[in-house]
Amino acid sequence: MALVLAAINLRPGITSLAPLIERIATELSLSRSFISLTTALPVLCMGLLAPLAPRLALRWGLERTIVLCLGLISLALLARLAAHQSAVLIGSAIALGAAIAVAGPLLSGFIKRYFSGQMGRVVGWYSLGMAIGGAGGAVLTAPATSLFGDAWHLGLAIWALPAALAVLLWLYLPNQVGSGEAQEGGLPWRQPRAWLISGFFALQAGLFYALATWVVARYHEAGLSLLRSNSLLSISMLMGLPSSFLLPWLAQRFDARYPLLLACGALSSLCLAMISFAPTLLPELWALLIGFGLGGSFALSLVLPLYEAGSPLAVSRWTAMMLFTGYCLACMTPILTGLARDLSGSYRLPFAVLTALALLMTLVAWLLGRSQRRSR
Repeated sequence: MALVLAAINLRPGITSLAPLIERIATELSLSRSFISLTTALPVLCMGLLAPLAPRLALRWGLERTIVLCLGLISLALLARLAAHQSAVLIGSAIALGAAIAVAGPLLSGFIKRYFSGQMGRVVGWYSLGMAIGGAGGAVLTAPATSLFGDAWHLGLAIWALPAALAVLLWLYLPNQVGSGEAQEGGLPWRQPRAWLISGFFALQAGLFYALATWVVARYHEAGLSLLRSNSLLSISMLMGLPSSFLLPWLAQRFDARYPLLLACGALSSLCLAMISFAPTLLPELWALLIGFGLGGSFALSLVLPLYEAGSPLAVSRWTAMMLFTGYCLACMTPILTGLARDLSGSYRLPFAVLTALALLMTLVAWLLGRSQRRSR
């Protein structure tokens, strides 16, 4: 319960902005490239600060460090009560990114410590929790805003409540500091497979955050109503739920991590091509399939470090490198997508580039599978 509740709170602070981003930009007189910082800055912080996670866990303990991260998430979301000031909106995004950066690697170590015999199933629950949080932020923020008299800052701040609930639950867990597994060691910079895993994670994360930020605007520009455009984002987010749970289980059950990664990459490439060049042709179908493909890609990428290291802190180090490299690169995609839209006057060009990145992700998945076969 603690693991799933923590996972749920890692995404709403980011995805809750997508249904409101054009409105916020208009009301605060912000450019699209600037407002995209609300997505890009948390992702950048999630990358830059991830290597701190193992060190903080050694000092304070795995569980207590996660409690502090959840507390910071709650405070950052509560600060959005004053989000009509752009400095507060950006500052809350930075605080969110810092908290998620440290919590992510430690939650992977938590899985390795307590669930080493059933990692595929537990990672399924973990990624399902994140998918629920991401989908909830995208789907429920607009209704919450309407419920509060169309006050969008209240619709954003309401997500502080589940984070506060997670803090209370985690405070009941016993804390471990300085256990025998806490050997010294840095991130696996010299491991070629660590770079491949990080590259795949960077590509899938960049695609997810670019879509979470701009796909509603892409559909709306193509002629669909704002209501239908938001519903398509909701479909994508909701389809991440079954793939996030199902694919890690299938990967462990049939030892098929890399074929499933390859399939997810190919599916995402096809869907992005349709969104780029024919956004009004069966949009619900492609929204559904890309949600399944990207949700599965993310869930499977979380599994990969668990099979590369033997101890919880070693897993945290592999995960920290994956998140550091991946998010530092991924944070650029929402900004560059918004900037390309400002320069070109259309979302077609930036979404065509996103399609090319999905094809590159498919290639990296193939390379990961080939390098595993060679090592056997």
